[in-house]
Amino acid sequence: MTTPLFDKIALIGIGLIGSSLARVIREKGLANQIAVATRSPETLERAHALGLGDTYTTSSSEAVRDADLVIVSVPVGMSERVARDIADDLKSGAIVTDCGSTKGSVVEQMRPHMPDGVHFIPGHPIAGTEHSGPDAGFAHLFRGRWCILTPLPGTDEDAIARLSRFWEDCGSMVDIMDPQHHDLVLAIVSHLPHIIAYNIVGTADDLETVTESDVIKYSASGFRDFTRLAASDPTMWRDVCLHNRDAILEMLARFSEDLSSLQRAIRWGDGEKLFDLFSHTRHIRKSIIEAGQDVDVPDFGRQAATEATGKGGPGE
Repeated sequence: MTTPLFDKIALIGIGLIGSSLARVIREKGLANQIAVATRSPETLERAHALGLGDTYTTSSSEAVRDADLVIVSVPVGMSERVARDIADDLKSGAIVTDCGSTKGSVVEQMRPHMPDGVHFIPGHPIAGTEHSGPDAGFAHLFRGRWCILTPLPGTDEDAIARLSRFWEDCGSMVDIMDPQHHDLVLAIVSHLPHIIAYNIVGTADDLETVTESDVIKYSASGFRDFTRLAASDPTMWRDVCLHNRDAILEMLARFSEDLSSLQRAIRWGDGEKLFDLFSHTRHIRKSIIEAGQDVDVPDFGRQAATEATGKGGPGE
């Protein structure tokens, strides 16, 4: 147990990320008090039953009173509403951060409502699974994963250092990035793969020549991994697409060009080009494993890694 970094932490949203934070905060002793807030009475009741906090409320403004750190983990489309709700009850010196997968939009939504004396530091822990809700969380979700902070110019350096220390104590590696650069990077490494997964699973479902039983029967192949991504929270990914539209459209255009090139290689029997592409992409996969962001076992190593080392599932 470490000396608490914060006296009170308020968690706005108690889904996969929020509930995992609650668990690791408790496990590591990172706060004396955890306040849990969520709009759904049913979700709040479940969080209470799981013992995820010390206080529980459906009012975000009530939860943040006297909080030293406020962590917003809601779909990015709700960021502005949360910011408006909590603005008048934030104490001077508090740090406000979020966990959204887009950062430019979150800055636009939340920054105008942050009062003077409050340190607003957008963030994004790149960790997750296809599951959601308070039961889905686990304390080691962030272990060995990156958390990107996107502080705005003029942000207090001590506040950035404290928030960085918090995420490091949660098990994350911390990087600092410009919000726009973050959105471009995440568009290709996270957002586009999810969009492709949603699309290919939908295509398979629409094909009249592929029955449901065949899809399930042979899903131990590559299709299974697409369905894992396509099982992610639809509300969250709807908001990601709407709030990182420009970067996603840019990546989709680039992907479409590369896909057309691949299509031509297949049509014209260009085996050399196909082999070169597949060899290059195989090397990228090995690089990800060497970087410690995955392990070379089936199912992305999620089950084996959890059993062997306590690490969680693949990043978002």
